[in-house]
Amino acid sequence: MSEQSEQSEQSDHGLADKTLVIFDWDGTLMDSIGLIVESMHVAGEAHGFHTTDQAVKDIIGLSLMNGIEILYPQASDTQKLAIQQSYADYYIPNSHRTPFFAPTEAMLKTLQQQGRKLAVATGKKRRGLDRVLDASASHDYFDITRCADESGSKPDPQMLTDILNHTQQPISGAVFIGDSIYDIQMANKLGMTSIAVNYGTASSAELAAQLPTYQVETPQELAKLLCG
Repeated sequence: MSEQSEQSEQSDHGLADKTLVIFDWDGTLMDSIGLIVESMHVAGEAHGFHTTDQAVKDIIGLSLMNGIEILYPQASDTQKLAIQQSYADYYIPNSHRTPFFAPTEAMLKTLQQQGRKLAVATGKKRRGLDRVLDASASHDYFDITRCADESGSKPDPQMLTDILNHTQQPISGAVFIGDSIYDIQMANKLGMTSIAVNYGTASSAELAAQLPTYQVETPQELAKLLCG
């Protein structure tokens, strides 16, 4: 466990007392970063635009269109829409290649058995999240899920506010887990306890700079931290 995690465990954040656990999806629960990068390359190049792996990783967590606008600012609005469609056309038929990280299902089951409410706040569109929830048979784990096309793109905290309102939980009773700087920025805007995971899109240093409450290296560390 990172030094920051060890220090955080000594502080009074009371993870065991958090009644609401909110997860980002891509790169936090699901091992989908590689396919996202691949799909964006395919989509951009189909319309004459090129970018780097790191540039794509840096926009994961944002809504898809926001990411496309950052990656390809020189593209016209029509081209951006075409890139978005090409991305979907490639990603969807290949989405079977995006499994949960190994301990994810056992972690979700344990948290549910402990009586926690579970939720998702993701940069995916509703249609995309519903598709992967169906494919992974994981709908029943979550009390509520919120998407970028329903509540605004991260780091806007509206998704978290919607989840708090739906579950009738206070900010102090919630923790948010994510792998991008936008995830931690979103939690910080509400003063919500956060856990940054270093196995997704951003580097450990980039995440640490956002001052998450906790920081973990692996999915196994995350499961241990949350479940006890």
